[in-house]
Amino acid sequence: MSDRHISQHFETLAIHAGNTADPLTGAVVPPIYQVSTYKQDGVGGLRGGYEYSRSANPTRTALEENLAALEGGRRGLAFASGLAAEDCLLRTLLRPGDHVVIPNDAYGGTFRLFAKVVARWGVEWSVADSGDPAAVRAALTPKTRAVWVETPSNPLLGITDIAAVAQVARDAGARLVVDNTFATPYLQQPLALGADVVVHSLTKYMGGHSDVVGGALVTADEGLGEELAFHQNAMGAVAGPFDSWLVLRGTKTLSVRMDRHSENAAKVADMLTRHARVTRVLYPGLPDHPGHEIAAKQMRAFGGMISFRVEGGEEAAVEVCNRTEVFTLGESLGGVESLIEHPGRMTHASVAGSALEVPGDLVRLSVGIENVDDLLEDLQQALG
Repeated sequence: MSDRHISQHFETLAIHAGNTADPLTGAVVPPIYQVSTYKQDGVGGLRGGYEYSRSANPTRTALEENLAALEGGRRGLAFASGLAAEDCLLRTLLRPGDHVVIPNDAYGGTFRLFAKVVARWGVEWSVADSGDPAAVRAALTPKTRAVWVETPSNPLLGITDIAAVAQVARDAGARLVVDNTFATPYLQQPLALGADVVVHSLTKYMGGHSDVVGGALVTADEGLGEELAFHQNAMGAVAGPFDSWLVLRGTKTLSVRMDRHSENAAKVADMLTRHARVTRVLYPGLPDHPGHEIAAKQMRAFGGMISFRVEGGEEAAVEVCNRTEVFTLGESLGGVESLIEHPGRMTHASVAGSALEVPGDLVRLSVGIENVDDLLEDLQQALG
């Protein structure tokens, strides 16, 4: 069954897109082509276009086709990490002297890439509240080539109206880049809302089992896709075949996992809103979240990420992180197991002192797919 005959329902695409049965054996799972080079049928006589696995590898190709289908794009590209994907994108889109608008809430590693690496290359950047299209418009300059957003954002769970900001970027002749890691293509499809490129850390929900590191770019623009593919090969930070296989395995169960993540998170968020020691809960599924209506419009559900603030300040927040037993204290997110962390001292330490600095009393949860009663009990005892 070719991809063009596959049902367009997400759950079916997730299982079948890119997953063509092996022509030699009929294996229903694409093999792990753990190979660096390929025999040629005469000079330049490539079998299936494969010559060297940095340029292309059949297992990676299967994943890239799967990713493109799930995001509704024309070209998907898989990388060794999310930051490798971001680096490739920025070096493809930008030149020295160009300008980028970045959000006032973003993953610390993304901020570090802009502030400590790309800036040294002569690229300028400024910060805007991406939840406010007018603020994004005000931050644009004649040199702006890209607008970068995360929605939901990390770690404050802010929501950006993708369609509105896409129009702002388009009016300025800039590309809109959306980091879709928190939502995944099951809950949200930015390309359909006007984004030019989608970024993923495949390490998170797409892989889903805390056993692989990877990144991805997906675009609906064939020309941009070719440019990105050229840079992917030229720079070389590609996803390996085994890592590609692991992520491809993960995407098959993405829909059922995200349903459970979202269901559990909604119950955890509700409990936290009623806890005496919690001063604020940041979750777009809550009716009083400032981005709730937009999230409800552009997302299927609200995801598994929650942040909350506790009374007693930073030390109290750290103590909550140290007291959980079912929630594992650790960085990253999106695995089947629940994680807890202190962003200010862990994932977002690199934004300290910047416009993206996060509150010291903030705790971030990646709500897993365990029995929700166990999760609720664990958080209640940790909060005391």
